[in-house]
Amino acid sequence: MIRTVVVLSLMALTACGADGEPVQPTMNAGVSLGTSGVGTHVGLGLRKGPFSVGYRVK
Repeated sequence: MIRTVVVLSLMALTACGADGEPVQPTMNAGVSLGTSGVGTHVGLGLRKGPFSVGYRVK
């Protein structure tokens, strides 16, 4: 839980433009269907220059 809060806080701080121009966050979501049932996933990310931060939830 703490790791999630820290990652989301850092992403929000980066996205708000506290260090220059605002950075556009990226998001992807998907649903998969397999023999074991239905699965979902959501991914959030930020990229600025050579650095990127991402978080994926299954």
